[in-house]
Order: sequence, then structure tokens, then C-alpha cells
Amino acid sequence: MVQRVALTGNEAVALAMKQMNPDVVAAYPITPQTDIVQFFSQYVANGEVDTEFITVESEHSAMSATVGAVAAGARSMTATSSQGLALMWEILYIASSYRLPIVMPLVNRALSGPINIHCDHSDSMGARDSGWIQLYSENVQEAYDNMVQAVRISEHPDVRLPVMVCQDGFITSHGLENLEVLGDDVVREFIGEFVPENPLLNVKKPVTIGALALPDSYMEFKVQQAQAMSKAAQVVEEISEEFARVSGRKYGLFETYQLQDADIAVMLLNSSAGTARMVVDELRAKGVKAGLLKPRMFRPFPARQLTQALSGLKAVAVMDRAEGFANTGGPLFNDTKAALYDAGVQVKVVNYVYGLGGRDLVPQHVHEVFSDLARIAEGEDPSSLVKYLGVQGGVV
Repeated sequence: MVQRVALTGNEAVALAMKQMNPDVVAAYPITPQTDIVQFFSQYVANGEVDTEFITVESEHSAMSATVGAVAAGARSMTATSSQGLALMWEILYIASSYRLPIVMPLVNRALSGPINIHCDHSDSMGARDSGWIQLYSENVQEAYDNMVQAVRISEHPDVRLPVMVCQDGFITSHGLENLEVLGDDVVREFIGEFVPENPLLNVKKPVTIGALALPDSYMEFKVQQAQAMSKAAQVVEEISEEFARVSGRKYGLFETYQLQDADIAVMLLNSSAGTARMVVDELRAKGVKAGLLKPRMFRPFPARQLTQALSGLKAVAVMDRAEGFANTGGPLFNDTKAALYDAGVQVKVVNYVYGLGGRDLVPQHVHEVFSDLARIAEGEDPSSLVKYLGVQGGVV
């Protein structure tokens, strides 16, 4: 049974967790994620779930407790944002290297300093090479749906890797939207029972986790992680097909909009795609062949599939809500440009950094990007490979 409700992004994620009824949730508050564990704690207090709810003294401890619980054989989750993710840094790598199927909602927020509690993607982009699968959510519906699918992706025998489900802080996490939620029984049937692999508490088959790995064995562990990550894209697509059958909503590795016959397009993550989609409609009404590509999965990076989708364009603007400080553009831009180059796809590609620290992306900004792209598509050389949108005093 499907029910239509109005929820914030944080409420929707907490509801998905309630429906999945994990064995353990380790919780520590941080804005703008706090609502998730607070709402879930109410489910625990009301007896609506069987979860062991552990309040810890830091985000480092939250991830440590989650790692221990999953390694012992319990389906376990936590949630965080920004500085909290940074404090987990050491344990993020441990979770992925131990091949532990953890699902963690991440409410995107700028990393200090200066201190800022609003949205950008510096937190998740900083963790992009930690061995976690990353899914991004444009709106509340996608945040809910990604949570449900993430459990299956993470626990798939070909993957067995942790997944972070990202949504934009305050924009999505605290924005009230209409969405469709599945029945509790449908969600639990879809995710199934957790079947741990080599749990620590299996006394009949004792294993060691966390032992020292010297040069004669360490590299093999990393290669196994990489091989698992290489299988993730196919698993994501397979589970998306299954989810479509129970929900009526189809997801893939990315979403395209008006891209099939487009000459110019923008590419960006999460909630900003809604603004870009509106501008595409306005330009299409004027006869401009504009399009949009919104990645859903950023790690592993779906290079082959993205290059195929972008190959028919004359110019594309990759828009990053994070600064990589490499002087070569943002993280999404660099991966996209490398993929196009490797595939021999002759598309002119430029980068725009926007929305840092929660600064709004307004339609006029996207119109400026498309105006630049139109000139680049006609042969004009870009004035700069990387531009910053919405900076006081204009575009730089």
C-alpha cells in the first residue's frame, strides 16, 4: 500500500529507518542532521521499533559503534553532517575496508571554517575516496527512496560496502514536501533479513577483524574493495528495477532531462537540479536546445554511462557545490572531464562553483551559465575554465 504524506527530508529518512527496523542505531546530534536521530529516538521510545538506540559522545564514537555492531552481525545505521563526518574520518575508511554494509544518511553542510551550518557538498566530496558508495537526492521523495534502496545495495553479496545517502541541508532536510511512502510490510519485504558475512559472534566460525596487515597482504584488501566498487553500478541499476516494481518510481545512475536532442547542458547534484530544470523549460520555450544531467550516484563514478549520455552535446557546464582547491575545478567537474577525455568524446566542458555555505542558486545564475555555453558551443573560447557563481560583485 502506498500512502501520500507531507514530510521534511529528515522526517522521511527517519521514517524509512523506522520501516526498516535496524538492530542498532548509534546517534550523535549535529545540525542539520539532528532531526533524523531525534525523530528515530521517538520511534524507539514509543516501542515502534526493536532497535537498540545508542547515544554516544561524538560522531567518531557513533561510527565506531556502528562498525562494531555490523561486524558482530547486526543491521546498523547512523547519521551525520559536515564536521561530524570529518570527525568520523578514521572510521569511514575502516568501515569500507572491512566491507561492512552500513547505511548512513548524510545531510550536506559546509565544512568550517569559518563556521557555517548551511548547505554545500564539501563534506561528502571530502569523503569521496573513502570507499563509500555515494547516492544523492534531489528532493524528499528521492531521499526516502534512496534510503530504502541503499540497504539492498550495501548488503548485496557482490558489494558489501557502506553507502551514504546525501540530501541538501535545510533545503531538503527541513523542507516540507509531498511524497509517497510505501507500507511497512512492503519495505521490510523489499530489504529482507540481514544475513551477515563472517559475524564476530559466530563462535562456530571464529574470525579476526582489524588485524595488522603488512605489505605482503594489505594491497590485496584494497584490490578487493576496488573490485566490489566496480560491481556497484550494475547492482544499483538492478535494485532500481526491483524498486520500480514495488513503488512505480524508476531510478538509475543519473537522470537526464531534455538531453536527447540538446546542444548545451548543465550537470549538477541534488536540490539545485530543480532550479536548473525550470531554466531548461524556459529556454526550450524560446527554441534553445538546452538540457540537464543530474547524477544520482557519484561514487563509484559512472564514467562510461555518463560519457555516452553527454556525447551528443556541443558544450556542457559541470556545476560543483564544493571547491576542490586543486586550481583545476571542483570534484564533479574533474571526474567528468577525465571521463570525457578518456572516452575521446569531443565535448567542450567548463566548470562553475556555486552555492558555497548555503548561498542560493537562483534562476538568473543558471541563465548566465547557459548564455556562456551558447557562446562556447558557437566556437568562443571560455574566458576561464572555472567560474564562481553568485559571488558578491558578479561572476568571477
